[in-house]
Amino acid sequence: MKVALAADHGGYGLKEEIKQYLDSVGISYEDFGCTCEQSVDYPDYALPVAEKVAEGQFDRGILVCGTGIGMSIAANKVKGIRCALVHDCFTAKATREHNDSNVLAMGARVIGPGLALEIVKLWLGTEFEGGRHMRRVEKIAEIENKQ
Repeated sequence: MKVALAADHGGYGLKEEIKQYLDSVGISYEDFGCTCEQSVDYPDYALPVAEKVAEGQFDRGILVCGTGIGMSIAANKVKGIRCALVHDCFTAKATREHNDSNVLAMGARVIGPGLALEIVKLWLGTEFEGGRHMRRVEKIAEIENKQ
């Protein structure tokens, strides 16, 4: 599995902790920034991750900002992206099983690093169930294709 990873200034610290976790379990990733806690604009970091995942260069993407909201909104503007804003383990699992989410967004000011790492572990380790859920994911793609 290859993961594209990015954060804005509000998510920088948590992104660095996620990188340590990915290193520890041998998951390949590329860090698309940012590289500091100085103010930056989250769309500049969400966009390359979303584009690379949508193009198939990466299997999944992880985005972190202060709340996760801005990153998720920006990422979901890219055709083919199903970015889920997650702050608990139940929705981390459900969004993979039911929605086939391919990008995870989290808010570093909303959850702590311990929970965030549990979410990452669960989200990366959960497969899409397909079946009746595939029909719903296909309907989302139909909506995208109308625009």
